[in-house]
Amino acid sequence: MELSERKKKILRAVVESYIQTAEPVGSKALAELAGVKVSSATIRNELAELTELGYLEQPHTSAGRVPSPQGYRLYVNELMEEQRLSL
Repeated sequence: MELSERKKKILRAVVESYIQTAEPVGSKALAELAGVKVSSATIRNELAELTELGYLEQPHTSAGRVPSPQGYRLYVNELMEEQRLSL
C-alpha cells in the first residue's frame, strides 16, 4: 500500500523526534513538528493507521508512538534527506 504524503510527513516527524529524544512521540507534539495543518485528532487517526500497517509501535495504551524496524527502513529508503559527507 502506498502511503499518502501526510502519512509520510507524520512518519518522518515521528522518526526524527524519536531519534532526538528517545521518547515516544504523541499527537500533540506531532501537530507542531510535522508541518501538517490538521488537528491532533486527525494525527491520532493517521498514527493508528501507521501502527496497523506496521510502521509504528505503541509501547503501552497511553503512550505516544515509536518507529518499528519497518518504519525505520521506510525512513532510510525514502524519507531521509540525503547528507553530504565531508572528506
